[in-house]
Amino acid sequence: MTQAIIFVVFPLCLAIAACSDLFTMHIPNRVPAILLAAFFVVAPLAGLGLTDIAMHVAAGLIVFSVCFALFALNIMGGGDAKLLTASAVWFGMTFSLFEFLLLVSVFGGVLSLAIIRLRAHTNTILASGLPIPSHLVLEKKVPYGIAIGIAAFMTYPASPLMLAALGG
Repeated sequence: MTQAIIFVVFPLCLAIAACSDLFTMHIPNRVPAILLAAFFVVAPLAGLGLTDIAMHVAAGLIVFSVCFALFALNIMGGGDAKLLTASAVWFGMTFSLFEFLLLVSVFGGVLSLAIIRLRAHTNTILASGLPIPSHLVLEKKVPYGIAIGIAAFMTYPASPLMLAALGG
C-alpha cells in the first residue's frame, strides 16, 4: 500500500497540475493539499523518522519563502508557489531537490521563451484555428506548472521516498 501511494500520488498530482495549468492557467488548491497530506501519511510508513520528516518540512519552508517573495514581486503565481512548496516537501533536503529546482528553472525558461515566440505570432495562430488554448497567446502569464511537472517527472525517481519504496 505504501509503495502504491509513493508510485502514484506524487506523479498523478503533478500531471493534474501541469494539465490544469496548461488548459486553464490555474492549479487547483486541492493538488498541493493532497500532496502535503499524502506525504505526512506515507513518510512514517516508508520508514522516515521524525528528524527526516522535519528536514522535508524545512525544505518546503525554504522553498515557500523564496516562492512567496517571487509571488509578492508578481513574478510567480500563487498556484505555482504552492505546488513547488508541496513538491519540495516530497524531495526533502537532498540533492534531488536541488536537481528538481534546477530543472524547474531550465524548463521554465524554455517554456517562457516558447510562449514569447508563440505570442509574437498571435494573429496568425488565432486565425489559423489551431487548437491552442487562447489564454496562452492572449494572457501575460506563463503556466509554470508545466515546467514543474516535467522537472518532477525527471527527478522523482531519485527522491528519498522513491528510493525507500524501491528498497534503496
